[in-house]
Amino acid sequence: MSSQHQPRCKTASVASHVHASTASIFHRPSLVAAAISCMLSAPVLAQQIALADTAAMAETVVTANRIEQPLSDLVADMSIVDRETIETSGAAGVADVLSRLPGIEMVRNGGPGASTSVYLRGAETRFTAVYIDGVRVDSQSTGGASWQNIPLESIERIEVLRGPAAAVYGSDAIGGVVQIFTKRGEGKPKPYIGLGWGSRGTVTAQTGISGGLNGWDYSLGASHASSNGFNAKTSAGFNPDADGYRNNAFNARIGYQISPNQRVEATALESYVNSGYDATISKSAPIADDRSINKMQTLGLNWQAKWSDVYSTRLQYTQSRDYYATKPSVYETDTRLHNYLFQNEWKLGASTLTAALERREDSLVNGNIDRTRSQNALALGYGLRAGKHTLQLNARHDRDSEFGGNTTGSAAYGYEFMPNWRATASAGTAFRAPTLYQRFSMYGDSSLQPEKGRNVELGLKWGKGSNSFSATAYRNNLSNLINYVSNTGACPGNNGQFGGCYANVANARYKGITLAATTRVGVVNLQGSVDFQNPRDTDKDLQLARRSKRHASLSADTLVAGWRLGAQMQTSGKRFDDAANKFELGGYTLWHLTAQKELTRNWSLVARINNLTDKRYELARTYATEGRSGYVGVKWTAN
Repeated sequence: MSSQHQPRCKTASVASHVHASTASIFHRPSLVAAAISCMLSAPVLAQQIALADTAAMAETVVTANRIEQPLSDLVADMSIVDRETIETSGAAGVADVLSRLPGIEMVRNGGPGASTSVYLRGAETRFTAVYIDGVRVDSQSTGGASWQNIPLESIERIEVLRGPAAAVYGSDAIGGVVQIFTKRGEGKPKPYIGLGWGSRGTVTAQTGISGGLNGWDYSLGASHASSNGFNAKTSAGFNPDADGYRNNAFNARIGYQISPNQRVEATALESYVNSGYDATISKSAPIADDRSINKMQTLGLNWQAKWSDVYSTRLQYTQSRDYYATKPSVYETDTRLHNYLFQNEWKLGASTLTAALERREDSLVNGNIDRTRSQNALALGYGLRAGKHTLQLNARHDRDSEFGGNTTGSAAYGYEFMPNWRATASAGTAFRAPTLYQRFSMYGDSSLQPEKGRNVELGLKWGKGSNSFSATAYRNNLSNLINYVSNTGACPGNNGQFGGCYANVANARYKGITLAATTRVGVVNLQGSVDFQNPRDTDKDLQLARRSKRHASLSADTLVAGWRLGAQMQTSGKRFDDAANKFELGGYTLWHLTAQKELTRNWSLVARINNLTDKRYELARTYATEGRSGYVGVKWTAN
């Protein structure tokens, strides 16, 4: 799909959207109405603009059911982000890119490199399963992926599945799944090198090479990013120094086509992040340069074979590591995951059958904790695409070494009731096993039970050419939520001797509606999404912390004299910083500008201004966010 004529970020059955979250705009009903009206008018605009249908829907994705499928065959609510979108977005990290997609919010305790959370449809970070080149990444200490560890420069493509997928992926996929892919090589050797400079001493560098020859394909890359940063903790009693960071990363992807029907592949990624943070100043702890050290490592080995026109298999072994430590104060935690997968796929006419055997092994070393656990699973799937009808059924049984069995299931149906229009409905269950830290630390309780979710959703999708519209309504009820409580009576494991513990004490509901649209007016590509949601603690009838009820994204780009110029707006309504809803965080609106140009066949330039109006806002109470910033980068790529 040409980037000069189409939006560059796509959603399933819809082109996707970039840049979400801006403020007090939600206090201006006329602007909200205008934004929604703009999106709702996309089908009308599409009928007025004579554009040929594109091949976008022929693009294949793997996240929904762990097999390659055309976007047009999916009932699931998905977004895709490509490399060009990432490079021109002005994003500081992966979480920033995701926050500009429908249904996603991001919170960071300071600048890039600081602790980062991603809320998918209002669900906590631990409720999103994250994979890098098919390798599961997770922390058995905090729960969920360490987003600040994932190097943005290494990413070629991101697939985001909104909604529970435990019937396919097992534990953790309550809110959804994010799959991150590095580049796959092909053709003649293609080296590249890029350099960039930005505000506050920001420097980026990347280099690599990709290609293919005699059945082999390869892609190798290395990157560096650093910044002097800004003072992230501005309240009294904390070190007033700038909290900078540096990130060094390496990735490799090497494959060999044994025969036309068999392929083996190995992938690896390593990332090292050293970032500043501010600990409390006291007489016993004078001002110090507090640092957090993050290390992420992934390794994947895959063998894919097509044994006949109807039957194929995939055998996979993966491992990952998530390491975190602080200096000069001493804290250290180390998570390691091992995963084994045997996937089978049968294509029988309009139907597709899948069956998978999977084993996952988790381990955690944290202070006095040195524990492991395992889960064995059988997953079955059935898909049908027959004329106007699409059906997807999945069921999975996980046997945990600690909790015994847990069965999840999902059913999704789509019906094309008019040309280019489809209505969808789905329901599914999901779970997340408590982390090893939640069970075995001094604050733990070994009797904790898995958190469970039950989701239903309805969708309406329309797409023609570069124009699209979608509306998705969902409700996800969660039970057995694990929270930290100070009530000693709720701590049978340690009798509350450490002031509290983790316990299954809460229930929550994530419900909302997402509207999204793309269109092209003259030479301008338009994209947008608006989320109306209500993430609540249903026991106390309170809004869940750090999640707004409304957030939106609007963007436009066009080609002028060889320059691709873009403008993005992010907006978010007010939130509360705490579960008790006592500390309110105000809404905010951000504006960003981007410019990109191919200088020659080999050289390209990208320039960005983020937070154009220098908006002061908070994502977490007492933590600062970056003001206006600029960036210029150049890249050389061999043709």
